[in-house]
Amino acid sequence: MKLLLDFLPIVLFFLAFKWAEGHPDQAASWATQHLGFLVQGGVVTPEVAPVLLATLVVMVATGFQVALLKASGRTVDTMLWVSLALVVVLGAATVWFHSETFIKLKPTVLYWAMGSALLLGQWVWKRNLLRSLLGTQMRLPEPIWWRLSQAWAAFFVTMGGLNLWVAYGFDTATWVNFKLFGSMGLLLAFSVAQAIWVSRHLIEEPEGSR
Repeated sequence: MKLLLDFLPIVLFFLAFKWAEGHPDQAASWATQHLGFLVQGGVVTPEVAPVLLATLVVMVATGFQVALLKASGRTVDTMLWVSLALVVVLGAATVWFHSETFIKLKPTVLYWAMGSALLLGQWVWKRNLLRSLLGTQMRLPEPIWWRLSQAWAAFFVTMGGLNLWVAYGFDTATWVNFKLFGSMGLLLAFSVAQAIWVSRHLIEEPEGSR
């Protein structure tokens, strides 16, 4: 359930974009009529309607995601709060200025924020954030925790750069496809690779402690 909730904004962004991309005139007319007050000049053109509608959908979906977690009494992760703030600020700029430039920055800023948090925690505060999050679920030697943290930090930094390359080196439709399939595929592949590597270093608990 949590996995579905985490992916919900991205999936809805993709679906909204694809629908509007296939019906640009209809999407532009609907957006102008109902959302024109949010857009500079009050008119949404068919060229920008797909990304504008998808951006509004992901803003609402992320807000719903946070509200649902709060209503159920569950903790909202810091990164989700950061994601909400980014999607509101950059999404609003995208809608108002009729430009996908801003919303395309959101994944990179979020990836680099996560990578920076891991690196700063390790280098500045001498605290391993991954161990703080996962230490109760598995036991690993100290050097492995640090290497795992560095690996994830490098992955997030790389993903941030890759998002910029796709976002501004290709058309918006390609970036939307990459955002769902490429990013999620790479995340899954990296997670599986890390899980296999970590499994070789797990410290078995003594029989008496089970």
